[in-house]
Amino acid sequence: MRKSFVSLASAVMLCGIMPAAGEEAHHHPVPEKLGTVTFATSCAPTVKQGFDRGIALLHSFAYDAAEADFRVVSVADPHCAMAWWGMAMTHYHQLWEPPSEGDDLVKGADEIRSAAHISSTSPREQQFIAALELYYRDAEHAATAVRATRYARAMADLARNFPDDDEVQIFYALSLIATAPPADKSHVNQKRAADILEPIYRRQPQHPGLAHYLIHAYDSAELAPRGLAAARAYSRIAPSAPHALHMPSHIFTRLGLWDDSIASNLKARAAAHAQHDIGEELHAMDYLTYAYLQRGRADDAARIVADTQAMAALPVTRFKVGYAATAMPVRLAVERHDWDAARLLEPLPATAPQVSALVYWARALGHARGKVASSADADIAQLEACVDALNAKGDAYWATETHAMLMAAQGWRFAAQGDAKSAIASLRAAADEEDGLEKLPVTPGPIVLAREQLGELLLLLHQPDAALREFQSALTLAPARRGALSGAIAAAGQVGDTKTVVRLRAILR
Repeated sequence: MRKSFVSLASAVMLCGIMPAAGEEAHHHPVPEKLGTVTFATSCAPTVKQGFDRGIALLHSFAYDAAEADFRVVSVADPHCAMAWWGMAMTHYHQLWEPPSEGDDLVKGADEIRSAAHISSTSPREQQFIAALELYYRDAEHAATAVRATRYARAMADLARNFPDDDEVQIFYALSLIATAPPADKSHVNQKRAADILEPIYRRQPQHPGLAHYLIHAYDSAELAPRGLAAARAYSRIAPSAPHALHMPSHIFTRLGLWDDSIASNLKARAAAHAQHDIGEELHAMDYLTYAYLQRGRADDAARIVADTQAMAALPVTRFKVGYAATAMPVRLAVERHDWDAARLLEPLPATAPQVSALVYWARALGHARGKVASSADADIAQLEACVDALNAKGDAYWATETHAMLMAAQGWRFAAQGDAKSAIASLRAAADEEDGLEKLPVTPGPIVLAREQLGELLLLLHQPDAALREFQSALTLAPARRGALSGAIAAAGQVGDTKTVVRLRAILR
């Protein structure tokens, strides 16, 4: 088996994208930097550079560009089964939304079958192909989570068979992160993945997937401090990939490093826009909106929302796009307590239930916190319908998250009706339910943590001691959130805790 090595910093395309038809190429383009990848294949030596570039793009989730590279390789070397495997991998977005029942899923299944039909492969390559085939098999009947688990188990076998193959170990670690149970607050899978990745990262510090997947492994309140070094490094390893410019902000968000998050996402947004990657652009804009609001830069956040609303024909049925485009105006209204604006929000057409639920939750708060409690009923009913739809789909994660939003909305309606006891109980139940799940990478976090909302309610009910406890708990989950800091400062001031007031004011700046 031949081993191929390519340092992708020496290529000459700007941001990995060729000029569009009719555009004039720069005479001296910026050298492309996607990191350094080593991947053993049995393909022809003449395609190794293109194949390795495809792998580097794949490791930075530049799926469309990676697919194009793998397709070129498949034409140049018809016996390169791994080119077809690579194409099929670009449709399996392990840490984003999975392929739907539509074209992507069909294409991936066809491509992995093409890979399996090529006989000139090594045993290692056969196992790579067989593992991915398990993901695409019987997709019309087997749930995504079931198929992802099949794939991860097959990758575990591959990793045991090839313990010294770094790429095998890296792809196995990614499958562990992708199948980590959202309710596992001990982060067993993430820690196992990190234990695999860290030693390889020390050997290959310019590998894009290692820094990238370490950030994902450490993307939790417990582990985020361990991910700061990888976060600082990834954007330097692969600056030609917009996702590499954005990903550090996952750790910055977990640690409350808002200025770093803003800088990261400004670069990511610009790069994604230049590459016409609307999903990545909207994803960066959502994180940017969130960070601006935490820094008290509401006008800057409002400009990002206005830019989003000016974009024509957004493909909002794509989960990543629909979520970001929906979440940004919701964040702006709710974080600013602009209940009039919240009441006027409208869900985007044909978005998933967990996406449209953000709007119904915000509108319910707009009515209840604007002291028009009965007007919240229709939106609460819509939230109930969203929960039912998600349960019917077997989507336990989003059903739970949406149910927490439902209980929070009900809590604020109880509060508006003067039923303080029921309001506290409902918001506490929402907070407990929400606390039991980790967020997914598509979002920087709930619009406002239910725990933080509980603190707000208790403060409004003149219970500052209890409010301070809830705000402090919220700050352990999401450090330096502006709403929780402001609430905790107010509560601490009311109970005479001047030391806490001084400490938190220094963080709020």
